[in-house]
Amino acid sequence: MNAAVLGDVCKSFGEVHAVDHLNVTVPAGSIYGFLGPNGAGKTTTIRMMMNIIRPDSGHIELFEGRSVEQAKSRIGYMPEERGLYRKMTSRKVLMYFGAIKGVASSELAGRVPEWLERVDLAKWADKKVEELSRGMHQKLQFAVTAINDPELLILDEPFSGLDPINMDLLKNIILEMREEGRTIIFSTHVMHEAEKLCEFILLVNKGRVVLDDRLDRIRSRQKSDIVSVELEGETDFINELPIVTNVTSEGNRLDVKLAPNADPQELLRSLMDRVRVQAFEVKVPSLHEIFVDLVGKSDAEAA
Repeated sequence: MNAAVLGDVCKSFGEVHAVDHLNVTVPAGSIYGFLGPNGAGKTTTIRMMMNIIRPDSGHIELFEGRSVEQAKSRIGYMPEERGLYRKMTSRKVLMYFGAIKGVASSELAGRVPEWLERVDLAKWADKKVEELSRGMHQKLQFAVTAINDPELLILDEPFSGLDPINMDLLKNIILEMREEGRTIIFSTHVMHEAEKLCEFILLVNKGRVVLDDRLDRIRSRQKSDIVSVELEGETDFINELPIVTNVTSEGNRLDVKLAPNADPQELLRSLMDRVRVQAFEVKVPSLHEIFVDLVGKSDAEAA
């Protein structure tokens, strides 16, 4: 089953093609990351999925054929621009938005304190929103998004403004919700968090898809020419090996850059003949490195 399908979706603002023939299928029960530089079309795509703006062409279906309007009650949406009433208390904000989303008062009586506890705001339940820190606003907005127990959560930059502790808190909640069978779509610039969370990655640039696949398949296709080693003994000889083009030091480790098509096993054999090898790891490119490489290629092709 698919939670969302976008078919050949286009959206322009004047001469700017914000979203250009976008085709995406989001499987139910997955965590799907929308990545891309500023102006790539991520927020525009999310707003079209929420029917805030309409596509110029193409179609968007949620939950196997339902329109956005038909599926709205099953969605939790956290916009990039936060919208909380500053004079309300945290408790009243959750009660208010829960009621708007159709949650019965009897249900809210249990859900509101549960979510305040879950996002670590129970002690601030009766504080006004204007008294809360930016990170607390973010956590309260997340609780507002999830208060109606949605099947699909669409989160636009959910980690913005959070310190590492609260980032981990939200990340763990997202993982728990995935384990419960929810689908989570989110856009983010925080690459290392996307790398930890996402099963699928959609990389867009200038409104077009650069990459759309499972994260494990993306990684498996990336060839690495960097080997990280930790050695005992004299290492100057490494620079003289024919298969080595560069060696850099990172603390106790050396990063050895291999010549194109060189076999890391050949390096290992050469090392074992001369020194004691304590650690040997072929470095897989990080999502950040893949992102920079592919966006750079995409810009070059468009130039």
